[in-house]
Amino acid sequence: MLDKRKFYINGEWVDPTTAKDLEVINPATEKPIAVISMGSAADIDRAVAAARTAFSSYSRTSSDERIALLEKLLAIYKRRYDEMARTITLELGAPITMSGEQQAHVGVGHLEGFIDAMKRLKTREVLPNGDTVLREPVGVCGLITPWNWPINQIALKVIPALATGSTCVLKPSEFTPLNALLYAEMIDEAGFPAGTFNLVNGDGLNVGAALSKHRHVDMMSFTGSTRAGIAVSKDAAETVKRVTLELGGKSPNLVFEDADLEDRVAGSVLECFNNSGQSCDAPTRLLVQRSVYDRAIEIAKRVGGAAKVGNPQEEGEHIGPLVSDIQYGRVQTLIEAGIAEGAELLVGGPGKPEGFETGYYVKPTIFAGVNNTMRIAREEVFGPVLVIIPFDTEEEAIEIANDTNYGLAAYVQTSDLDRAERVAGRLRAGMVHINGAPHRYGSPFGGYKQSGNGREGGIFGLEDFLEIKTVHRPDAN
Repeated sequence: MLDKRKFYINGEWVDPTTAKDLEVINPATEKPIAVISMGSAADIDRAVAAARTAFSSYSRTSSDERIALLEKLLAIYKRRYDEMARTITLELGAPITMSGEQQAHVGVGHLEGFIDAMKRLKTREVLPNGDTVLREPVGVCGLITPWNWPINQIALKVIPALATGSTCVLKPSEFTPLNALLYAEMIDEAGFPAGTFNLVNGDGLNVGAALSKHRHVDMMSFTGSTRAGIAVSKDAAETVKRVTLELGGKSPNLVFEDADLEDRVAGSVLECFNNSGQSCDAPTRLLVQRSVYDRAIEIAKRVGGAAKVGNPQEEGEHIGPLVSDIQYGRVQTLIEAGIAEGAELLVGGPGKPEGFETGYYVKPTIFAGVNNTMRIAREEVFGPVLVIIPFDTEEEAIEIANDTNYGLAAYVQTSDLDRAERVAGRLRAGMVHINGAPHRYGSPFGGYKQSGNGREGGIFGLEDFLEIKTVHRPDAN
């Protein structure tokens, strides 16, 4: 079992202030694979002090200096790419093929996207009225990241903080801390100055709250549940620090009668099941026009029934386990709620798949005959569970799609691109995917309503880590 008890503070691997261990569990085997330390407020104090001291000099470095450090980090990440993929598979349970093609790849894609954005970023501009606007680093940033796309969220927070000249303290999820520790090794090797990046493991109640409340933290960037995001916001309010949030979703996927049903319904099912359904922007509500509803049900049932669960260590296209016993229990509760509410179970259902009694595996599940008042249509399941809801008209589809507390992503499937653009303009979501179009590196990621605020990725992600200063010169006019 790996011993990963140390924290990374002020450029060194240090022991925690007090010793409290936590075992990291492999979700495929339910066995411990590593032990980490759970930090305390005292550890956060040390890390914030290091970040604050480093900020005084690091904030004055040039963009070119920081880009050079990011390019070193990129080269190191590429060299250790396979190690990152294996680590994520081990602690998250993502199948190794998926880890290599998606989970680890975001560490390259986002880094390249931010380097490109930095080269285009204007840190000084003169307004038409003669005043000068400066964009300056926001300060010490507290970063709290989730377990479901771990290096994705780490990259989307750590990179823009360091790129803009800010310093940071990272608290990764205690369920998947190993990839974060590996990333810390890469940052150290790249030669970022001591104190610019710090890592403290721990839970949200103690370490996360200590970071959010800390009077010397200038900004909090959090990704996770809406419930936890509210807690971070309340804690941060005491010192009126900046807060950006990327939270949950219940993304609608509108399938119109003129869509390529075979391609788009099949693709929608597989996208919902990707990463074992543990994606905040997953298309979990499939809204289908009634004229093609029966045909869509046939396709979804066939594709969903063919979806395989498999050992994460084996190559191939299959679904791995959920991250933890806690998450398994939450998903089972909602599957049972769907049955109790009278939804039609097309595929899957409660319990574990045959042959996978060990591990936090869930049967890929599809419900039909769902209406938008059911729990499975309103609550974020965060497992491989799809609900199918019929609609009659474009207006009704938009109404159902927007009838949610969330607004992260939405999906539109139609051969009529004029309609696609029209509907996209009326959907209350931060991102709209048309006919399977992917999210691309450098584009803004984020949502409306209770899906959060702020945007991550590319130049939009850099802007959240910058303060605006106006310099009024006496000779402006």
